[in-house]
Amino acid sequence: MEKQPLPTDDDHTGAPDSGLAGDEMQEVPSEPAARAGWNSKVEYFLAQVGFSVGLGNVWRFPYLCHQNGGGSFLILYVLLMLIMGIPLFFLELAAGQAIRQGSIGVWKFISPRLAGIGYSSCVVCFFVALYYNVILAWSLFYLGNSFQSSLPWEHCPVEGNVTVPECKKSSPTSYFWYRKALDITDSIDETGSFNPYIVGCLLAAWTLVCLGMFKGIKTSVKVMYFSSIFPYVVLFCFLVRGLMLDGALEGIGFMFYPKLEIWADVQVWRQAATQVFFALGLGFGSIIAYSSYNPKNNNCHRDAFTVSTINFLTSVLATLVVFAVLGFRAKNKAVECVVSNIKELSEQFLSSPVERNLMPSFNYSDPSAVALEDYRAWFKLHGNQFPGNLTDCDLEKEMQQGVEGTGLAFIAFTEAISLLPGSPFWSALFFLMLLNLGLSTMFGTMEGILAPLTDRFKTLANNKTKLTIVSCIIGFVIGLLFTQRCGNYFVMMFDDYSATLPLIIVVVFETFSVSWLYGADRFLDDIEGMLGWRPHVIYKYLWKYVCLLAMLGLLGATIIHMFIKRPTYMAWNQEKGSEEYLEYPDWALAVMALLIIFAVMPVPIALIHAVLMDWTRQRARDSEAGQYSIVSTSDKCETPMTDMSDLDRSNGTAAS
Repeated sequence: MEKQPLPTDDDHTGAPDSGLAGDEMQEVPSEPAARAGWNSKVEYFLAQVGFSVGLGNVWRFPYLCHQNGGGSFLILYVLLMLIMGIPLFFLELAAGQAIRQGSIGVWKFISPRLAGIGYSSCVVCFFVALYYNVILAWSLFYLGNSFQSSLPWEHCPVEGNVTVPECKKSSPTSYFWYRKALDITDSIDETGSFNPYIVGCLLAAWTLVCLGMFKGIKTSVKVMYFSSIFPYVVLFCFLVRGLMLDGALEGIGFMFYPKLEIWADVQVWRQAATQVFFALGLGFGSIIAYSSYNPKNNNCHRDAFTVSTINFLTSVLATLVVFAVLGFRAKNKAVECVVSNIKELSEQFLSSPVERNLMPSFNYSDPSAVALEDYRAWFKLHGNQFPGNLTDCDLEKEMQQGVEGTGLAFIAFTEAISLLPGSPFWSALFFLMLLNLGLSTMFGTMEGILAPLTDRFKTLANNKTKLTIVSCIIGFVIGLLFTQRCGNYFVMMFDDYSATLPLIIVVVFETFSVSWLYGADRFLDDIEGMLGWRPHVIYKYLWKYVCLLAMLGLLGATIIHMFIKRPTYMAWNQEKGSEEYLEYPDWALAVMALLIIFAVMPVPIALIHAVLMDWTRQRARDSEAGQYSIVSTSDKCETPMTDMSDLDRSNGTAAS
């Protein structure tokens, strides 16, 4: 059965009904006459860039880049962006713009049996919104604590005349994060009470999202004028300030130092592909939702390259900023290490005779004047032979401390900021930037939930404001799970497992549906009808083979990695005052499995439902046809009981 082409501007007919929703809710046509639109191309760009550029650009990309070979990782990332990221981004942009619906309507239009893909996107968006807004709550908490002349995480608190042991064993920033902000338990098994400060901040975060989404894109885009542009202003300010700091160039040097041997590691390819995947926001349905408000002749091909390039350059800019500041932090720690070791060295010289060949060439009587390079050169030659407990003050080792995930923003970066003159100003600026990055991404995530549902169901479309408010209330209530003392462990669980596998599976279905079921050539024909020119044929082969095989390989590598190595999480040990990796308990693994199953389940359910409905309709038609007898007439006159197949054949003969 031949599939219909994508709708044109004059089409106002709906997609074929699969009966997925039953009779209780009425479908909205595939292209409503009064569908909203962007006021300008600038608004659309701000929305797409604001959604794709998020917290991952600031803390996940720099960490992966440093961990996986610096410049080599950048080359690998660009390669995967070109052969996988941009083609899939273009596919979602074109599908949304052509069909003018959210993710549910788009895949239902291509085939009623594929409606579950859109529902899976909505479920994943909901999971992501739940924990993502908790990160905004943490940013609000730190932002509120930044307006103090002495930042509360600059020094360890003192009880009685004694420094708090937990803080003394760790650091002021780690202590403030784990004890004051989170008041965290030692493991995920210990639940603990709710943290009232984080509960209040979470309520404020959901209130901001609700107000921003109150009237759909008309209100959210007004907020994005600030939330999408302000982070770039802050990043440039931090870059200028960071390059003036001692150790900034060393930090950037460590960042971009190429390590080509990492290309032989399969896990590096997996991490690079996953970062490309999430950096562009593929599979969430938000790209489709935003592009569905575009006019039909919008050049979505150029948009795909432009937004992807801006996203990549933002990641590089954020990486420069992060490692300039972390280089400054690491240089301070390394210098402190040198001073401490030189003092011990001086004591050894005074207490016992030392062989002349072990004596350092630098002036050890003035520890603060000893250069880091001179000390390290001496330590490599004689450090192990020297009596005492001397250590190597490795700058790169200091760079690697606390640069992963939330630890980068709330521990390492805050520690570096506390060393800057005027630290409260820079702290407030940094966390205001994080808040804006998170808000613009949250608007896109919520649009990935609301747009498909309001396009699919007329009842919800007529009550979109109420739907927005109810969704935010539900998100806040469920989000209270993450405000417990063990809430940070659940945030890590959701971040690692509620989106990764389901999103890859969703995009695999999307790509297969367009390139094989609908047909890559037919889809390119539809794009040619929209744009007035035909995209290069290379997209056909990228969609059908390269992207599909790459995602299946990524999916397989992720699953194999999960089974080979039992999932772990980073926990805080209060007694030791340090972080440690613990294995998830069995019940947590069951929760992970349920999250993945719930996210993917709509796809087979919708498929089975559509097949059963088709079978039911076919039986009903066969039963109805069996109630009539065929009446043969000599003049072949048309009567109500004439067999429709005979009539069709006679009409076809007459027409020919």
